[in-house]
Amino acid sequence: MNRIRINWKSILSVFSLVTILFVSCSVDKDTVDLVDDDDVTSTEDDSKVTVIGENHEEAADYVWDSASVVGIVLNGSSISVNGDGATVNGATVTITAAGNYEITGTLNNGQIIVDTDDDEIVRLIFNGINVTNTSNAPINIANSEKTIVILTENTTNYLTDASSYVFASGEDEPNATLYSADDLTIYGEGTLIIDSNYNDAITSKDGLLIKSGTINITSVDDGIRGKDYLYIMDGNITITAGGDGFKSDNGDDANNGYIIIESGTFNITSGGDAISAASNVQITTGDFTIKSGGGSSSSLSSSISAKGIKADLDIIIEDGVFNINSADDTIHSGNEITIESGTFELASGDDAIHSDGVIIINGGAININSDEGIESPSITINDGEINIVTSDDAINAAGNSTNYLYINGGYIVLTCSGDGLDSNGNIEMTAGTVIINGPTAANNSTLDYDGTFNLNGGYIIGTGYASNMEEIGSTTSNQYSLIVKLTSAQSAGNLFHIEDSSGENIVTFKPAKKYQSIVFSSSKLSSGSTYKIYLGGSSTGSEINGLYENGTYSPGSLYKSFTISNKVTTVN
Repeated sequence: MNRIRINWKSILSVFSLVTILFVSCSVDKDTVDLVDDDDVTSTEDDSKVTVIGENHEEAADYVWDSASVVGIVLNGSSISVNGDGATVNGATVTITAAGNYEITGTLNNGQIIVDTDDDEIVRLIFNGINVTNTSNAPINIANSEKTIVILTENTTNYLTDASSYVFASGEDEPNATLYSADDLTIYGEGTLIIDSNYNDAITSKDGLLIKSGTINITSVDDGIRGKDYLYIMDGNITITAGGDGFKSDNGDDANNGYIIIESGTFNITSGGDAISAASNVQITTGDFTIKSGGGSSSSLSSSISAKGIKADLDIIIEDGVFNINSADDTIHSGNEITIESGTFELASGDDAIHSDGVIIINGGAININSDEGIESPSITINDGEINIVTSDDAINAAGNSTNYLYINGGYIVLTCSGDGLDSNGNIEMTAGTVIINGPTAANNSTLDYDGTFNLNGGYIIGTGYASNMEEIGSTTSNQYSLIVKLTSAQSAGNLFHIEDSSGENIVTFKPAKKYQSIVFSSSKLSSGSTYKIYLGGSSTGSEINGLYENGTYSPGSLYKSFTISNKVTTVN
């Protein structure tokens, strides 16, 4: 199989990533220094810094001279400025020069505007502000090379707008409570609370970097939108949004429209997609609690997308904790999904993990409760603990005869009303364990494939009800397989047992559902050997997911003896 890997260095060649570790904050009489001395010894030391976008972030962004700070005081319906670089007109202050501006106080119906052609940084230091505007955005960064919003430690800052904006003729921006037409960074140990009633809560039309901070958002539309890219390095973010939660939607350039999350704690409730990218999503780690579209029990119009994590191209998840409850797919990609590790609790009204191209699972603990579990034209499972409960198919390589399901490892437990393992093409298994509590209706089967099933290793046992439809490994397999078609149905919990001619246990299994057929393959089966099948009885062994280990089996009723003579043996 040709495994597709995302080359992020290539994708982000123009927009390379920042990995600066700033972990402490110190202030002296001369300099506000938000850089740990062990991490950056000099703002001129380029070896310590890589850059997002074109100079979106540099070490010097977080270092400035405290003597240069201009104070802006909000006094209800008026504003005072202590220094140069900003002008006041009634309840509006306009910052016209790069520099450092500390803002305090309450503005009942006013606006803070940034409009400068300077090439240097504008720093907006929020030090306990409460700004409302009844006809426009409270913060409008109309023109600035780069703006950094700093949330001062131990402060809470509020921004609120109204349900309608008044624009100049021919204009439709700003369109967010905190709006930036250019690159925007949010940083600090304080709290930002936004009540967005018109459109989005936070929008940057270029790149948006969230380095840290606590952000709580209620928005009628999207929560946080970075049009070119959204890069979250850390933070504690809570969003309740009528639209999408996190969004990057510039799909015109292959280098844009991506979301990268390095770490943080995220609680997102969205009417639309919780996380949506026009190109790629990459998650290093984080703690995610997501509910989209009302959750898995909700019914939505087909025109509404309410997915948990969605990318039009690729998704890479390296690690993290994910609790996702979505009306639509919980994880959805237009091209490829790669899961390296992590803990997943996924509930979906549709597919739990869906890709239009490729799904690769290399590890993790994945628990799924959904309509369909894992679906893609090509699925590869190399490792991981996967438990799937579905009302339809559990794992489905869907599409056409070229589709493939590869199982090269892992521990997989499937409880399904549809097919357990389903491929419109082929299946190949080389290692791992698969346990299937399959369908109890005659129109589905434990295993279903249209091509071949090369069973060359691993352990698989599954129960079903459609004995005339059951399949197991193809005759081209290296490992021996067994199909048992019982003459009468067995109740859930009635043991199924196979032992060899010397009485050694081959398998003792306690199905979770009623069954009339069993498929089984293990390296313990060998050509020319004779085995006995028992139904019922009991075991003193330890039981995990229906399989007994160790202990002694006390026989029930002998069903039949058989001898392995072919790669696939059927016992009627």
